[in-house]
Amino acid sequence: MGIYPLTILYDESCPLCKLEIDNLRARNQAGQLRFIDVSASDYDASLCPVAKADLMRIIHAIRADGQLVHGMEVFRLAYDAVGLGWLTAATGWPLLKPAFDWLYPHIANNRNRLSWVFSGSLFRLAARRALRRSQTCKDDACVRKDHKDAS
Repeated sequence: MGIYPLTILYDESCPLCKLEIDNLRARNQAGQLRFIDVSASDYDASLCPVAKADLMRIIHAIRADGQLVHGMEVFRLAYDAVGLGWLTAATGWPLLKPAFDWLYPHIANNRNRLSWVFSGSLFRLAARRALRRSQTCKDDACVRKDHKDAS
């Protein structure tokens, strides 16, 4: 067994986290990623040996081989899985990795404040991306993918 499928344990109650997971979900064409919202009322704590409070603090994931990873490593593996590993490649370089691994928990601990600060622009961006994914356009005419004209 290897890394994938990778099961990501995340906090959907955080707008910033939800936006990131929605992005990964939309790109998960090969099905390499699975997602579990640990903030959900029906979250099953037996799925992971880590306390829910710790799962809510920073992102965790369970590799296919059962190994638990957290923090920046989750993003490195997730972005690799969806073909965007080049975006996180520098975070794994030997000289930069310690800095990114140190920085991530600080960002995670302030993610709700960051969500509030950036919410307007982030949600506008997310709405535009969702609209583009939900439409098929040709010759300046757009049709919603779930409501295509039968003609």
